[in-house]
Amino acid sequence: MGMRKLVASIGVLWNASRPLTAAGLGMLVVLVASLAAMVIDPRVVTGAPAWLKPAKFALSTAIYALTLAWLFTYLPARLRLTRLVGWGTTLILILEVALIDMQAARGVTSHFNVATAFDAIVFSVMGAAIVFAWALAIALAVALFRQTFADPAMGWAIRLGMLLTVLGSGMGGLMTRPTGDQLATARATRVMATAGAHTVGAADGGPGLPGTGWSREHGDLRVPHFLGLHAVQIIPLVTLLVGGRVASAARRRRAALVVAASYAMLFVILLAQALGGEPVILPGPPTLAALATWAAATAAGLVFVLAPGRRNGSAARSKQGLSVV
Repeated sequence: MGMRKLVASIGVLWNASRPLTAAGLGMLVVLVASLAAMVIDPRVVTGAPAWLKPAKFALSTAIYALTLAWLFTYLPARLRLTRLVGWGTTLILILEVALIDMQAARGVTSHFNVATAFDAIVFSVMGAAIVFAWALAIALAVALFRQTFADPAMGWAIRLGMLLTVLGSGMGGLMTRPTGDQLATARATRVMATAGAHTVGAADGGPGLPGTGWSREHGDLRVPHFLGLHAVQIIPLVTLLVGGRVASAARRRRAALVVAASYAMLFVILLAQALGGEPVILPGPPTLAALATWAAATAAGLVFVLAPGRRNGSAARSKQGLSVV
């Protein structure tokens, strides 16, 4: 993308939602600062560099904010809703990243940390803010389902992508439940320092994949959570790539449905794998069988979309019949 196109795209997003666009661009600056802090500050928190989580959340927040601004371009008549969602989401995202950065600067983890009254308040505020952001996302999803799109295929890709993003973000609630070990420790010591975990089957902080930190030895709920959160970006993008190979509007719409169904199926498989305590990089036989079924079903769906339609075959048979007559 050239500089002029980039500036023009930012202008479109700015007109759609100034607060979200400003927040998205600002989070890119926070991302750079967090990466610099990783080099300067060698501290480790929960088995990972102290500033890795702030960097990841800054990037994720930038993508989400700019994506919502893009979605608003499809809702030009919903000004009250987009203002509410735009300002509400912006304030929440800024608050979340600020609290995560503050805890990183203190050298403690932000999520599931209830070791002190202050840490518990910080975690509670983060949780309440995210619930509010989730409610705003639901309202936006409802509006998208009620909106008429000039391109029906893209409309369904956006609607279903946003729906899966709402479901994926809701998976964060599964992480906040205290684990059995945490409850046992609290009963024995009458102190609970941590309430909740990303990892299933072990405490957080074990060996993780580079960059993401996803557990290499146990289940990790961040895997399906990540996949769900980014459905609203990936499903429309893949729909464009697949649907761009066909001319029929009906087949492009089928492409959107196939892509969304495939994505949802993969999300369910990865969620079941994580809940079963199985690391994402070491799938067992049941998971492998599920992944094989998913791949086969996706391939069949793509063949259904990309193969020549019945209409072309019917037209060819009609011409043959006319030539015989």
